[in-house]
Amino acid sequence: MAADFLTSLDSLPLHSRTPLAWGATALSDPIALLIDHAFLEKKACNNAMELMTRWPDEWQTGWVETMTSVARDEAAHLAQVTRMLIRRGGRLDRTHKSDYASALRMLVRKGSTSDTIDRLFISALIEARSCERFAILAASAPDEDLAAFYKALFSSELGHYKVFLKLAFKMTDKATAEARWQQMLAAEAKILAQQPPGPRIHSGHGS
Repeated sequence: MAADFLTSLDSLPLHSRTPLAWGATALSDPIALLIDHAFLEKKACNNAMELMTRWPDEWQTGWVETMTSVARDEAAHLAQVTRMLIRRGGRLDRTHKSDYASALRMLVRKGSTSDTIDRLFISALIEARSCERFAILAASAPDEDLAAFYKALFSSELGHYKVFLKLAFKMTDKATAEARWQQMLAAEAKILAQQPPGPRIHSGHGS
């Protein structure tokens, strides 16, 4: 079952692949991993709400509905992660820092259209990498509760990845969008490789 589930990752265009062994390392401290994950969902919710204000004039209705839907999903995920964290004896920290996300945000170009396209691509990148990591965590989790949790999240985040990518490609011609997308995929792989290993969703894997 785990092998069959992991084959679904072949559809993700990521320029690097996370080895299965990463899952055991990340799960070595499940409380720290869940805290990091909770902040990831919180930031994803905030990101969708911020993107909601960036609609192209002719897209307002569909754009706002799409982003509020994503925000609702991410808020629900935050609640789920927090409940699981508390059941396991953990508590959220007050602050959180993600060097991975910060480095990705540095890729955003200036200019209204370019800025929005890049923000959509970064959102798609984070969702795609999260999909990959959730699949590996689902296959590596030591108990059925965590495995089922991460498997369900994989499906939801895969949908978000597709939404952000589709919107980005609609904002400019296909050739321009594809060229920028490939640039950002390459940058994401390099940024991830620079992250130290540890119990974080977007940690490095040390190889």
